[in-house]
Amino acid sequence: EFLNQDQILTELQFKAIRSSGPGGQHANKVSSKMELSFDLNASVGITEREKKRIYLKLKSKLTNEGVLILQCDESRSQHKNKQLIIKRFLKILEKALIVPKLRKASKPTRSSIEKRLKGKKIASLKKMNRGKPEL
Repeated sequence: EFLNQDQILTELQFKAIRSSGPGGQHANKVSSKMELSFDLNASVGITEREKKRIYLKLKSKLTNEGVLILQCDESRSQHKNKQLIIKRFLKILEKALIVPKLRKASKPTRSSIEKRLKGKKIASLKKMNRGKPEL
């Protein structure tokens, strides 16, 4: 698309952490969980306009310094977790850059207006007939 993916991928920083959860001795000594951090403000691969859009969409996911941090510990392999987290990161960025289509205001058709008024008239007559009869 319009993302400079190669440039962005060079700006990513990775950190291997010990994964939580079960796994016994293996989990205690192997750092298979990957943490990806991406500094949005310092990025050269994203235009200012794209940065603004990403900042607005991902405000809740960014730190106060404008850094996006993602973690992945789905696999027991550090390498696989790194691939998964890169894929997830690119998907998040692309989703944030999608511009929603503007809604065009439309007015109701004549037949729909007539149908609505007819229904209201029927309901009105029904309620009028509930009253006591006039003698």
